[in-house]
Amino acid sequence: MNRSFLSQCIALFWIALLCPGVIQNDVAQAQTAAQSKPREIQIPGAPVATRVVMQSPAETETELQIICLFESAPENTLHGSLLEMNEKMKGLLDRLRRPTSFRGELGETVLIVPPAGSLAAKNLLIIGLGDSQSFTPQRLELVGSIAYNESNRLRVAHPFFAPTILDGGVTKYATGQVSEEFMTGFLRAAHTEKNLEAEGASRGQAIQDLAFLAGPAHAADSQQGIERAIAHAGK
Repeated sequence: MNRSFLSQCIALFWIALLCPGVIQNDVAQAQTAAQSKPREIQIPGAPVATRVVMQSPAETETELQIICLFESAPENTLHGSLLEMNEKMKGLLDRLRRPTSFRGELGETVLIVPPAGSLAAKNLLIIGLGDSQSFTPQRLELVGSIAYNESNRLRVAHPFFAPTILDGGVTKYATGQVSEEFMTGFLRAAHTEKNLEAEGASRGQAIQDLAFLAGPAHAADSQQGIERAIAHAGK
């Protein structure tokens, strides 16, 4: 047996015998790291590598987190992850959502650099959804194309997107409808970029993959919606 290897084994034995807390701490840290990593569903056959990630947009560590907000009106209150993000940014979303600032009109965008110590995401892109009372999932087709184009313009390789429609107070639509419309627009924009690149009229696609955020209860439905969009895009 190699003498060096034998020495290492003996050293580990004495550490475990005399300092059991060291080993236990290492095991506990490894377990915590495994538990904190969000669950993911990889989407096969996507033209742009895509996965559904079961994580709140308030917790993501990414170069660009994208969310949506309805029209900036008193009746459109924040819930769930939106409320959490607002609290972490000490009310910044509330201060931003004013008719004289970010109106939340359909397709309107604003890019935020989250204050230090608030969100883990380096940049936060907000896309307006317009009036919540007349909302339909079809609006997400435009949102998907905006998300792609803005991510590519910023040269972001790994954007994260959360529709935040449920957390915006609209709960009557299935998440699969939302994800299908979003992905349809996202892939349309990707196809346009590919054509422009072939014509020598673009810098090319910077995006390497997309993370679509969904809660555990909605992950499978979101996955199915994305897969439907991919299937239709291939026809």
